[in-house]
Formats: sequence, structure tokens, C-alpha cells
Amino acid sequence: MIHPSTFSIVAHSDSDQAWGIAVASKFPAAGAVVPWARAGAGAVATQSHANTAYGPEGLALMADGLSAQQTLDKLIEADADRALRQVGLVDAGGGSATFTGEKCLAWAGGRIGQGYAVQGNILTGPEVVPAMAEAYESAGGTLADRLLAALLAGDRAGGDRRGRQSAGLLVVKEAAGYGGHNDRWLDYRVDDHPDPVPRLTELLELHDLYFGQSPPEDRVALQGVELQALKRILADQGYYQGAVDASLDEPTRRALFAFLGNENFEDRSDVEAGWIDRPVLEFIQRKFG
Repeated sequence: MIHPSTFSIVAHSDSDQAWGIAVASKFPAAGAVVPWARAGAGAVATQSHANTAYGPEGLALMADGLSAQQTLDKLIEADADRALRQVGLVDAGGGSATFTGEKCLAWAGGRIGQGYAVQGNILTGPEVVPAMAEAYESAGGTLADRLLAALLAGDRAGGDRRGRQSAGLLVVKEAAGYGGHNDRWLDYRVDDHPDPVPRLTELLELHDLYFGQSPPEDRVALQGVELQALKRILADQGYYQGAVDASLDEPTRRALFAFLGNENFEDRSDVEAGWIDRPVLEFIQRKFG
């Protein structure tokens, strides 16, 4: 059996009321194997000859009210191959637990803190785990931001001693999924890439770009030089034929509606009201300008 090297963090955020996992590995599609989470129950990272049953079984136990440590004890007690396993859990209230079997390949180990657990195997050394913990504790932003800060710190501290290949991020929050119909707030994977953790960070930036919302004071009026620059882009991209000036006339409105809709930015602009969110405008200028 292939023995994937993996480092991960599971965590709970009181402020976001969210649970999540970030993972990286010299193994394809680690994000399809390691992370499991359910809003209101907890999160599980199962790795090193991963027993994927730990995911749904662990979440069910925590949903029934068991703590992370109680759940861990039950999982490994029932597993004859527990010496090969590594697992981290965080429960509904932020209690955490981690386990590294004695047959996991060195360097292997873990660390728990308030609301999180970090673990890894076949690492470059023991410095990886504390680097992740310290980065998580000191980072700001959402739970996703903090998880990725920890993952990047572990990666840059050495990470998997065999190299890099995949990374994943799963964050759940009640009704935070697309359209409010599920709890998958973020679910992004980089399954095969020479430097997957920075690429995962780029995907989170794109998520914020498409699904975020700027405050009213960070909206840019569709007028003046900004509008003229946008009209140049519209003309270059084949959406608009006319004078490249600062007039928000009907042909310009139609072109903007079509362009912003095709780029999936209709929720971050209001052509009729005459504004666009600044981060979206800056992205469009970088991509098409």
C-alpha cells in the first residue's frame, strides 16, 4: 500500500462558527482523502494509510455529543491497524485531539492548541508542526485565511520531505454553501501541481473575488477615466463598438451587462446604479487591460 506523506491542520473558529481542514501532501489529490467536516459537529483529518471511515464515523460521534478526544479514543480502539494511522480532530465546541501511530514514518507527530490540531508524517523534521501552529495562532482573517497561513508556514518550513504535489482546503459553516443549500463554505483542491499550496492560496483569492462584497465606500463610480478604461477593454474584447469615452450611454450599459455577466461579476457591480467593486475593477484591469 502507498504510504502518503501528509501534513494538515483541523480547526474551529468561534467568530466564524466554522470548522475546517487544510492539507498538503506528496500524494495526488490529498484533498479527496484527508478532510472531513460537518457544520455543528466538527472536523477530521485522516492520513498516513488513511482510514477514510474515520471521517464519517468521527463526525457522527461528535454530532452525538462526544468530544474530540472521546471520539479519537473510540476510533483507534476499534482499528486493528491504528499503529499506521494519523488523525486530527476538532469537535463542535473547539476541543481538539491528535494521534500518531507508532508505525507512521518519521518525522511524524502532532500538536494541539485551543481550537486546532496539527499533524504530519514523513516530514523534513519536527520544525514543521510548530511552524504551522504558530502561524495559525498569529494569523488574522477568516478561518480559511488562518488555515492557509498555517499550511503555507508548514510547507515553507520543509513540509513533506519527498516533495510537493497536492493540497486541499475544506471549510464548513451552516448554510454557507452556494445558495445557502449546504454547509460547504469553501471546498478547493489542487490535485497535482509542482507548488500546490501557493496555488491553493490563489484559489481562495479568486473565491473572495467572486463571492465577496466590498463596503459601499470601496465602490468605484462608472464614470471618468475608470469608465473610459473599461470601455477600451469592452471594445478590445468585442463587446462594444463605439466611441471610447466616459459616457455611460445605453450601448455601454448593454456591453457592461454582457461582459460582467460572462465574467461572473454581476453580483459585484450595478450598472444601472453606476458602480463596480474596486477589487473587481482592479482584477479586470490586470487581466484584460
